[in-house]
Amino acid sequence: MAAALDADFAATAQRYLVGGWTVEPTLHRISAGGRTTRLEPKAMAVLLRLAARPGEVVSRDELLAEVWPGLVVGDDALTQVVVKLRRALGDTSRRPAYIETIAKGGYRLVAPVRPAAADPSAQQSAHPTPRTGLRPRRPMAAQAVSALAGLLVAMIAAAWLLAPRGDASDRPPAEASVGSLQPTVTIDPIEPIGDDPRASLLARAVTADLVNDLSKVAGLWVVARGPGSAATGAASEAAPTGPRYRVGGSAQLLGERLRLQLELAEEPSGRLLWSQRFEQPWAGLLDVQAELAPAILRLLPARIDDAELRRVARRYTRSLDAWEAFQLARAALHLRRQADNETARAGFRRAIELDPGFARAYAGLAMSHVADFRYQWVADRGASLDRAYELARSAHEIDPDLAETHWTLAFVHVHRSEHDEALRILQRAVRLYPSFADAHALMGGIFSSTGRADEGIALLRRAIRLAPESGYLYHMLLGRAYLFVGDLEQARINLRESLARNPEFLDARVYLAVVHLAAGELGEAEWQAEELRALRPGFAARDWLQTNPTADEGLRAMLVERLGALGL
Repeated sequence: MAAALDADFAATAQRYLVGGWTVEPTLHRISAGGRTTRLEPKAMAVLLRLAARPGEVVSRDELLAEVWPGLVVGDDALTQVVVKLRRALGDTSRRPAYIETIAKGGYRLVAPVRPAAADPSAQQSAHPTPRTGLRPRRPMAAQAVSALAGLLVAMIAAAWLLAPRGDASDRPPAEASVGSLQPTVTIDPIEPIGDDPRASLLARAVTADLVNDLSKVAGLWVVARGPGSAATGAASEAAPTGPRYRVGGSAQLLGERLRLQLELAEEPSGRLLWSQRFEQPWAGLLDVQAELAPAILRLLPARIDDAELRRVARRYTRSLDAWEAFQLARAALHLRRQADNETARAGFRRAIELDPGFARAYAGLAMSHVADFRYQWVADRGASLDRAYELARSAHEIDPDLAETHWTLAFVHVHRSEHDEALRILQRAVRLYPSFADAHALMGGIFSSTGRADEGIALLRRAIRLAPESGYLYHMLLGRAYLFVGDLEQARINLRESLARNPEFLDARVYLAVVHLAAGELGEAEWQAEELRALRPGFAARDWLQTNPTADEGLRAMLVERLGALGL
């Protein structure tokens, strides 16, 4: 095992070696073989924490507490950073040579770590021998393989005969009807500066609100990028052919004063068109936020009238305390754990107490009750879904023009098996917010779960282009859709991508087990079944399907049959 770096050294060293890479923490970069890659600060911070304890498991909770001190953030924030870090290192989650995921544990650095001076030639050395997955695989008994093989021959033949055919999955999805000169605006994550936890909260909230606000404008194509994304990519390449722009910036707190620096640049030249610093007391945050999107819109070649500018500038609450309570609650909700769900619910209730007209807080509170239903955390799941419906309706009545209230109400309707009503609401949301990625994704999920997966694929592809770093959920939904149309290769690719972003995502493992089984990959299918049992002891397909939104009876029967073949 490699010797651990002293934690203080890891934070301050000019150079040290991790496997075949030279790491320079103060410059936020790594290099090997003449190639240099910059890391975002959070990615470097995670690498440093792992390098301080090579070979040891560092829990997700520890990393969240150390890299985002004093701030409640979702598991997805850490997962996205690890994904970007692996890409920078040329690593994979399936056969890790650097960062290994430990199910229900955390992460560990498996590459050797040493000061750079210890081995000047190490930068040119080969990468460490890759290691395999989360646990050693146990071979299946020979008789079990034989029995399953016979069953699989029949199942695969049936899948081939019954699966929908056609080349819809190979055709590019139809885009929204837009003019050839429609501008595309890519929103980079606002970068927090300094150690104040509120700076991270502010940066994430400003980024999300810019995406929401600019998406209200019918004349724009808005792309939301995640941390560490490349300057160009498939999302912008698939956008309309009009002029392209990029928005980015930083957020900083200096005592009780906030400083926001925003920039607008032309793409692909990178020419800076506008840069402005907004500096106010912390108490003036909401007034500053109201200025940001209109300031950007006035610079873009899109037809935007005064009424639309006023709609974009309208704030969701006038209470800063309610805004803070809401942001913290939303971060806890994204953790998708029962205790954190209770924390989120208390935060949303606090936000509503402070501002009874805060529609987004009602929507968040509704989602906490949907989580109780979906993850079977309560005995009376019907009551939870009824409460979610009441709150979602309240949110929508308070603000019927808000993207979140449309989506939340539609999401509740999906879990009530009211799919036509959900689609009607989402179609109106897309008319109001053409770049609303979540609406496209949820519509795609509805089509897939009701036996129209070929139609769902186009919508899910569009959602991923609008939000390339959307996380694990979009890729799970797309992988499920490809499974349902019989394209096992595309299903496998997208489900693995979902698990690379969140290795503990139960649904993605369920569908991937079915994909491997349908493809005749018995060992891989059994491996996924073992992982499911580790994630949820006593997992049973019929129990899981009680609150799963897959509605088509034929698809549900197929899932029960194939999971049953794996003893699930």
